[in-house]
Amino acid sequence: MRHLYVLAILAVSTLARAADRPNIIFMMADDQGWNGLSVPMHPDVPGSKNAIIQTPCLEKFAAQGMRFSAAYSPAPVCSPTRISIQTGKSPAQLHWTKAAPAESGRKLIEPRLIKSISQQETTIGELLKGAGYATAHYGKWHISGGGPEKHGYDESDGDTGNEHAFQYKDPNPVDIFGMAKKAAAFMEKSRKAGKPFYIQLSWNALHAAENANKATLAKYEKLADGKNSARAAIAEDLDTGVGALLKSIDQLGLAGNTFVIYTSDNGGGGGGGAGRAALNGGKGDVYEGGIRVPFIIRGPGIQPNSWSHTRIVGYDMLPTFCDWAGVPSSRLPKGIEGGSIVPVLKNDGKGKVTRPREELVFHFPHYQGDTPHSAIISGDLKLIRFYEDNRVALYDLGKDLRERTDLASKMPTETARLKARLADYLTQVNAQLPTANPDYDPSKPPPPSKRGGMGGGGGNKKPGANKKKPPADVE
Repeated sequence: MRHLYVLAILAVSTLARAADRPNIIFMMADDQGWNGLSVPMHPDVPGSKNAIIQTPCLEKFAAQGMRFSAAYSPAPVCSPTRISIQTGKSPAQLHWTKAAPAESGRKLIEPRLIKSISQQETTIGELLKGAGYATAHYGKWHISGGGPEKHGYDESDGDTGNEHAFQYKDPNPVDIFGMAKKAAAFMEKSRKAGKPFYIQLSWNALHAAENANKATLAKYEKLADGKNSARAAIAEDLDTGVGALLKSIDQLGLAGNTFVIYTSDNGGGGGGGAGRAALNGGKGDVYEGGIRVPFIIRGPGIQPNSWSHTRIVGYDMLPTFCDWAGVPSSRLPKGIEGGSIVPVLKNDGKGKVTRPREELVFHFPHYQGDTPHSAIISGDLKLIRFYEDNRVALYDLGKDLRERTDLASKMPTETARLKARLADYLTQVNAQLPTANPDYDPSKPPPPSKRGGMGGGGGNKKPGANKKKPPADVE
């Protein structure tokens, strides 16, 4: 049983004094794309930073740490990423691959999802709490199961979704500054108790962009129009909140022994200006725009203003945090698919992450940004399989980051190899697949998507992509 397992690792806390183990702060924005900051996410891609949004606190933070140019969210949507990060397992294995309700009237029927974290799953919170850490989760939980405090967290905002934050407006939009204050108080309390701490701040921004502070909104109304101005404003408010948190770390004298990570739960789909041309696709599909996310880390031994081009994914966080906390890899739960990024950090950002499988797989058998599809990345090659017509596409991300040139017909051997590896993985984890809809009528157009990406994508989706632009997302 899970609780017996967690009790078994309590002995780990005797192996190292609290002062010898680092504190960990993990920050995750909501719907913030790879190019959604004024911080470049690749040194050689001009569109990897936003042309409008200003995030000066994150610029300073990036200069103090390492940026990963090829960091991925486990899913192109919210809650599957969140449960994947908590458990170290892929959404495909967890049978939770979408956040929004299933579409109707389509050629394929989407798989039925669990949509609640099981008591049998072991979380980051439980593993680190068992290792002697004080644990807290603030902000958007969105994976049910009774909330964070039922899954290893000492403090939390409860079993929250998006709606919790919508009540907070100027001067505390979507509780950005409230969360920063709660985290600061938890850090101070943990320091006084002599305990290392793990804090996850699942920021609610960029949701409820209209709640941005009035002064910030006024600033961006001169730079962008409509929803874009509001989203830019809430992004800058979030940056200010991050700055407040980083200031608290410094004031408490904890910076020298604290790892701080900033990332996002899924891609946002382009960013306006030059940023719009950086990646193809967006939230709700597994093109790079839907799954490639910002990732910045600062902490002991990490070189300032450094880069890593190693591919990492959200479910690498559980083994990474356990590595820092002194939890032996032999005691990690069965089925973990991620690997620790600590060796990469120690090697100046170079090298590979060791996982049970070499490839990264992104499984989205749903209608949202595109028709149901999955992707597999091996080296620089990325294959996408579409389930409606069994079409496949192959891209070389090293030369074609925006996925413009389909190489499937030119590289049949590699295409067949990756297609077989994808099928093998999905079978291995017992992934759910879409099935034929016996009531599908091609003469009747399906209803428009109820939920989708925020702002669309780079506009480079291939023929067969979902051509209906969905309304603003409310996941």
